[in-house]
Amino acid sequence: MGDSALYLIFCIVLVVILTVCIIILSRNYLKLMKANDALRESIDNLCGLNDKLRMDRHDYLNHLQIVYGLMELEEYDEMNEYLRKVYKELLKTGKAVRTSKPAINALLAAKSAESEAKGIEFVIEVKSDLKNLGIEDWELCKVLSNLIDNAAKALEDCDREEKKIGINITETPDSYIFSVENNGPEIPEEMRENIFKRGFTTKKEEGHGMGLAIVSDILGRSNGIIELRSNKDETVFTVSLGKEE
Repeated sequence: MGDSALYLIFCIVLVVILTVCIIILSRNYLKLMKANDALRESIDNLCGLNDKLRMDRHDYLNHLQIVYGLMELEEYDEMNEYLRKVYKELLKTGKAVRTSKPAINALLAAKSAESEAKGIEFVIEVKSDLKNLGIEDWELCKVLSNLIDNAAKALEDCDREEKKIGINITETPDSYIFSVENNGPEIPEEMRENIFKRGFTTKKEEGHGMGLAIVSDILGRSNGIIELRSNKDETVFTVSLGKEE
């Protein structure tokens, strides 16, 4: 084999190696960009939660002054009604900050505010601190965010007078359980097998059909499980994630 042939083979091998390196670097770059976007969203949510807590603390004195004034005037019925409203508002934030994961707490607080602005009641029940979570915080944020957004979209065209999204976070000895439910329309049986496929959507507008596919991809990488239950009264997505050993 002549020198020119060896040189040609060397060049081909070099091109192949460089091409493979470029592909690997491109994939890693895309992963980093996605992670960066998720982290930026988490930071924004944390800033929002911090601002909300600061405003709540600032309002405590005003609330106490009003309650004291109602007591002085012996307006006890009005005082009880006022305290009920204040307690309900403070309870929303309090339930959202029960986990040991600031990013999750901030996400729940942000989604609660978004839902309330749309006239959707947002109920959070947290019975776990998520200390041994076996998935990156920002990845779980993407899962919960997409499930909550999906629930909100389901309620957009719903004709129910009272619209509701419920979040329940619990745990077993081996797993963390996250359920996201809404009282929107039932998902037809024939759609349930395809609902996690990329691009599948019941909406006509562009931009739908990605959220649940993203959830499925993340859970597939994290050995998570998602289950769907839907009837005329409610639709519930339940996610199970193993604990970190």
